[in-house]
Amino acid sequence: MIALSPDTKIYLAIDAIDFRCGIDGVASRCRAILEQDPMCGGLFVFRNCNKTSIKMLNYDGQGFWLHQKRLSTHRFKWWPSSDTQAVSLTVAQLNVLLWNGDPQQANLAQLWKPLNQAA
Repeated sequence: MIALSPDTKIYLAIDAIDFRCGIDGVASRCRAILEQDPMCGGLFVFRNCNKTSIKMLNYDGQGFWLHQKRLSTHRFKWWPSSDTQAVSLTVAQLNVLLWNGDPQQANLAQLWKPLNQAA
């Protein structure tokens, strides 16, 4: 089971990937595109070319989890654009995205105390 705490690092890839790949393919894209170790405990989020599906990869210490959500109608309304390969999201922002919302426009409560960000 996937367990996300407020300090979970979430990496959202900007560019689309080919969704025919499985765990090994997504893990290799974490290394090649995002320059991150897929076994670091973070959550890696990718989209397909049509913006109709999201794949998420994370490692729980024993093995990999690969999650996919495909919208039954429409496309994901929001996806960031950036000069970098990835952007970071909070767990609350990820939940908004998964419900096809815009995390940048969501009225989320501020953190009471900033979390220590591990390198």
